[in-house]
Amino acid sequence: MSRAQFETYETHETDKTHETYESCEPYDVHSAPTLAYGDTYRPAYEVTGRAALPRQGARPAAPVPAPDGRAARRRRARYTERADASLRRLLPRALVVAFLAGGTTAFVAEDKAVELTVDGTPRTLHTFADDVTELLAEEGVEVGAHDVVVPAPGTPLTSGDDVTVRYGRPVLLTLDGRRRQVWTTAETVEGTLRQLGVRTEGAYLSTSRSRRIGREGLALDVRTERVVTVMADGRARTVRTNAATVREAVEEAGITLRGQDTTSVPPAGFPRDGQTVTVLRITGSHEVHEEPIPFRVERTQDPSLYRGTEVVQQAGQPGLRRTTYAVRTVNGVREKPRRLRTEVVREPRPQVVHVGTKPRPASVGGTGHLDWQGLAACESGGRPDAVDPSGTYGGLYQFDTRTWQDLGGRGRPQDASAAEQTYRAKKLYVRSGASAWPHCGARLHG
Repeated sequence: MSRAQFETYETHETDKTHETYESCEPYDVHSAPTLAYGDTYRPAYEVTGRAALPRQGARPAAPVPAPDGRAARRRRARYTERADASLRRLLPRALVVAFLAGGTTAFVAEDKAVELTVDGTPRTLHTFADDVTELLAEEGVEVGAHDVVVPAPGTPLTSGDDVTVRYGRPVLLTLDGRRRQVWTTAETVEGTLRQLGVRTEGAYLSTSRSRRIGREGLALDVRTERVVTVMADGRARTVRTNAATVREAVEEAGITLRGQDTTSVPPAGFPRDGQTVTVLRITGSHEVHEEPIPFRVERTQDPSLYRGTEVVQQAGQPGLRRTTYAVRTVNGVREKPRRLRTEVVREPRPQVVHVGTKPRPASVGGTGHLDWQGLAACESGGRPDAVDPSGTYGGLYQFDTRTWQDLGGRGRPQDASAAEQTYRAKKLYVRSGASAWPHCGARLHG
């Protein structure tokens, strides 16, 4: 082979290899053929003449004499350049194939199989979330301050993890008479009470223990069992009860409250554990007391009466006040009466008295020597307000009303002063003499 022919063959073989790699789209490194060890390509220029390569099993050709040293070096240098060029063309493609293969492995590694349970409903998910917070956001699960997430939000996720979300539920709990708002993640009443640590043995529940609690919550009344001692009629009775009131606990002890009977604590109150309740047997009645209301005295000046003379124009009359009391006997002991009401039955009538302002005459002529004191002692015992048993005569000298008024007196003689009564008696003596006093007139002369 001449030099020109060799160069033409070399160019043709090189272009053929390049086209072969370019046409492999896409390139799969795992399907590329693998050459057997020892089967090495030998260029044609290393074979003498244009003889074909020997077939398998053929007898090897006779050795070819080695060319001179300078030509051999040139051939080895060209072969090395062609081998480096081929390697440079193959290296970028190998790197792309390796990158794609590694990316597929990383993609598969990021996918995680996770079981998510929301309020008791489980489901298995495949997710690329890094932690619990991202997982819940991907699934649209919103949680609040009273909800529970296990493991906690922000915890890293790995394949095979279980994530549980339990929603909080509001419960308006009335426990033994005390009301409060609580939150629970339990789905039933029984689970809620267990979560709160409430003892339910023998307790009263306002709803079934197995009732499910929705997200909206519910109102729950719980009365635990308590020990209450009831003292009544000299006996003590101890009961275990979940009663709502003291009255109910007393009735459970077999004791009946009658009439005004009550208990030492309010009957409508809540019975506490260990409490002692005393039953009070009460009998009651009403008592009415009446008392007089004093009248007032009204005095007016009267110029027609002599000084020192007072005439009762209107007699006073006491009023009447009525007070009602409640009287109780508790367990046989009488208590202090309690006033219920007071009413005025009759208003008092005032007494009107006229007081004389007229100057009195010095005396009644011809009477100054008589014993008027002795006459008064005989007629009335010396009492100016004396009245005889028949009510007809009154005063020191026992005037009847008609005679008294004829002598210028006003009102009744027993209501006038002693001086005025003596003055009127002297006038009567001047007019009628001692005969005006048939029984005692002789006393005037001693």
